[in-house]
Amino acid sequence: MKHIGVLTSGGDAPGMNAAIRAVVRAGSHAGLTVFGIERGYQGLIDGALRELGPRDVGGIIRQGGTFLHSARCKAFYDAEGRAQAARQLAAHGIEGLVVIGGDGSYRGAQALHDEHGIRCIGLPGTIDNDIGGTDYTIGFDTAMNTAMEAIDRLRDTAFSHDRIFFLEVMGRHSGYIAMIAGIAGGSEDILTPEEPTNIDSVIRTIRDGRDRGKQSMIIVVAEGDDAGNAFDIAKAVAEQSEFKDTRVTVLGHLQRGGSPTAFDRVLASRMGIRAVEALAAGETGQMVGISGTRLVLRPLAEAWENRTVFDPELLKVAQILGS
Repeated sequence: MKHIGVLTSGGDAPGMNAAIRAVVRAGSHAGLTVFGIERGYQGLIDGALRELGPRDVGGIIRQGGTFLHSARCKAFYDAEGRAQAARQLAAHGIEGLVVIGGDGSYRGAQALHDEHGIRCIGLPGTIDNDIGGTDYTIGFDTAMNTAMEAIDRLRDTAFSHDRIFFLEVMGRHSGYIAMIAGIAGGSEDILTPEEPTNIDSVIRTIRDGRDRGKQSMIIVVAEGDDAGNAFDIAKAVAEQSEFKDTRVTVLGHLQRGGSPTAFDRVLASRMGIRAVEALAAGETGQMVGISGTRLVLRPLAEAWENRTVFDPELLKVAQILGS
């Protein structure tokens, strides 16, 4: 193997740049030529490839987002789109590909591997931490800390005005960010897609807090909660109770941006090096994950077949500490 490529696909996550940097420098260290592919699979189809050396990735470890940009690519869902991508790889002599992204990105890598024999290694880049085969994904720690800091800031104004705040965080199918940030921020209640939400129960939690002398409270809501988003839930609480004066804050894409934490930088760097080593050793159709403190290689399909979920014991922790 002499040439490899690296791309980022799907939603951006803090630490993706650290992973790109590690792939480029590890590839250079191993005597490989590394091509950066811009805008994910769309850029691959379009031929938006450029050679990257160690100096090209200098300083990007501290930057959020993705140096290579990212994009959704409908054309890649079609066999002809994937065939065009494979032709672009062949035209540039690229024999292996590192794909940084979520389970959708992994499915694309699996298709390239199955249909065209392209060697592919996946790196888990998503803030939701919902990919199977790894304890943590690149970007989760940063996003969780961003959400926790938001809770801390909201706590100040909630206390000042004796108000109830509903804080919506990302997590369409996963409540991982909501759960960890909510516990770390001392929220009174945490609503996630993994557990059904009962509005009466939310109202009881608020009433119980008031009866214990609490004059302000924060309810953390994952965007994919079954009862709706934070606005829906706040409205339902107001309609069904005496708690009319509530406020809603939606963090949205703020959680994706910002300089990555030390944990995400180191995790991404370790995973990037391991991905290059795996390609050089002839591995393919695998993802790099972390189990405890060890890096592991697991089949790409684990990403969507065995999704990571938070420990149910955390629900008990949240309930006890939120009282």
